[in-house]
Amino acid sequence: MNYDIYPEPTCQCGAQLDEGQAHCCKCRARDRWLRKQAAKRKGGKRRGETRRPPRAPRGLAKAGVIWS
Repeated sequence: MNYDIYPEPTCQCGAQLDEGQAHCCKCRARDRWLRKQAAKRKGGKRRGETRRPPRAPRGLAKAGVIWS
């Protein structure tokens, strides 16, 4: 039985790591993608205002439309 005192660093997926790395580039990319997806689900909702075209007036009165 010969155990290495300092075994080769491996990622959780089994990939070999360079010195000072904690995760491989594939696992880092997957973690980054998961964080971005969670942020997309969490935020991005506007309160009290509907979508409108950019640089367009917010109300019909500001657009110059008179209904009376």
